[in-house]
Amino acid sequence: MPFALALTLILALLAVFQLALVFGAPLGRFAWGGQHRVLPARLRVGSAVAILIYGFISLIAWDRVGAVDVFPEPFSDVAMWVVFAYFALGVVLNAISRSKPERYTMAPVSLVLAVLSFLIAAGVGELAMAV
Repeated sequence: MPFALALTLILALLAVFQLALVFGAPLGRFAWGGQHRVLPARLRVGSAVAILIYGFISLIAWDRVGAVDVFPEPFSDVAMWVVFAYFALGVVLNAISRSKPERYTMAPVSLVLAVLSFLIAAGVGELAMAV
């Protein structure tokens, strides 16, 4: 469960960041390729959708570690591997961003999320709880 908690906390911080972008905070250089200081409407919608995705990912993680029972077991098992792939791709995409602030902040964050999601998908947290 500590991995799911860490994943959720990081995603909650990212959700606050995305919410700030939705409301026009001048932090666009850290997101969406860093092309805009203040995001245009279409990217603000993307930030709002990202918040929903973060919540869904957290729910999958908590289901996978057995803290909640929302999805059928095969779904959360497979979905957590998809989440891992999503964050692994995020590492690459953030690392090649033209925006230095995005590269230097979001690539490491994506890497931590990828590692945490891998550990959850692999059931490492389950082994620790079983011992």
